[in-house]
Amino acid sequence: MDPELKAEFRSKASQLWMTTRTWLARTPATARVVLGLFLFAAVLMALHTAFAGKDSSLHLKVQHSFRSADISVAIDGSAVYSGKLRGSLRKKFGLIPDSFQGNLSEILPLASGAHQIRVRVVADDGTIQEDSTTADFSAHGERELSVTARRSAITLAWQSASTSPSPSGSGWLERYAGTLFLTVAGSIISALTGFALKELPAHIRSRQGVEPKEQSAVAGQ
Repeated sequence: MDPELKAEFRSKASQLWMTTRTWLARTPATARVVLGLFLFAAVLMALHTAFAGKDSSLHLKVQHSFRSADISVAIDGSAVYSGKLRGSLRKKFGLIPDSFQGNLSEILPLASGAHQIRVRVVADDGTIQEDSTTADFSAHGERELSVTARRSAITLAWQSASTSPSPSGSGWLERYAGTLFLTVAGSIISALTGFALKELPAHIRSRQGVEPKEQSAVAGQ
């Protein structure tokens, strides 16, 4: 990063920190606690949203004949993975250079249900090969997609579906964790709502009472 950009970034970050500290110093302690609880509830909801939906997995196994290539995977039109394919030179009879060969294995989480999987490979010389296939993923299961990538073509083949090697009862544990997240977040939000309905009117009245006094003091001077 350019030194000037770094300096500007640090300056803006410092200003933001000073502004935040000043605001927090002027904010009553009760309001700070309420804000902290609200942020905590928001984090719980975000974690639940991020992890609750991906209850299955795609095991991608690639065999290729490239020295170097880029691979990308899209699920239902959305890019979910991009990586590098690298192959080693194999020699025929142990002496004669023959071809490049390489392998890649990746496990990609996704939600259960029917999905379209598209695999795209771009070789170092610009050659592009891509293909797509569809499959149905069961909850807490794993499907293996075998990909054979050559300069001339790419083929996709599904292997037999299997159940994820997770400990017994893990599905129940995940559902329990999700329910716990929602329960805690809901309780915090309910408490914050009740606090706001109870304390906000009194806070507004107190502020309205302070302002006329301040104005009278200024006028008397």
